[in-house]
Formats: sequence, structure tokens, C-alpha cells
Amino acid sequence: MDLACAVYQFSHRLPSEERFGLARQMRRAAVSVPCNIAEGYERPSRREYLHFLALAQGSLAELETQVRLAARLGYCSAGEAAALLEAHAEMLGRQLRRLHVALAAPAGRGAPSVPD
Repeated sequence: MDLACAVYQFSHRLPSEERFGLARQMRRAAVSVPCNIAEGYERPSRREYLHFLALAQGSLAELETQVRLAARLGYCSAGEAAALLEAHAEMLGRQLRRLHVALAAPAGRGAPSVPD
């Protein structure tokens, strides 16, 4: 959720004409990441959990693209965009990938206990 909070703060600095465009898309993608993780965790099967983790990874990739676009459009510096991504998105992306790999492994081979 730290990422979503950071994106909300970041998006407030975008021009007012982007309030219903890029800013809204960034916020939705940022909120979607933890929401998909939470929803997947509460699903009854590992397969469903993996599906929602994949959705979270997709939302994270979408957000990374939108932050880079904001920088290319001159709404922030390349350094500000990189700082946001390095501080939150890159680490979260690595964690999501590791969790997905661990859950996709056959049960009993170091995979966390999640209902099947």
C-alpha cells in the first residue's frame, strides 16, 4: 500500500488537465496492485491466488509505464520518476515474482501453505 500512497502524492503534482486522464489511470493501477493481492489471498484455491498475483503484476507494469510517460511528457523529472519506481515498484515487482514462483511450485517443495 506504500506504493499506492506514493502514487497518490505523485499524481497530485500532475497538471490539472490530467486529473481525469493520466492521474486517474495511475491511481487506479496503483490501488489495483494491493487489492488484487488481497483478493487472491482470500480465494479458496492456489490457482486463483496465482491468477490474482498475475493481475497485480500487470497493474504494476501498467503503473511503471504511466510513471515513465509522465516523465516523457514533462510532468515530472526523469529522476522523480526513477525515485518513485526504485523506492516502491521495483522491490514490489521482485516480491510478486518470487511469491508467484513459490506458489506455482508443486506442494511440498518449499511452497507456502495455501489452500488448493
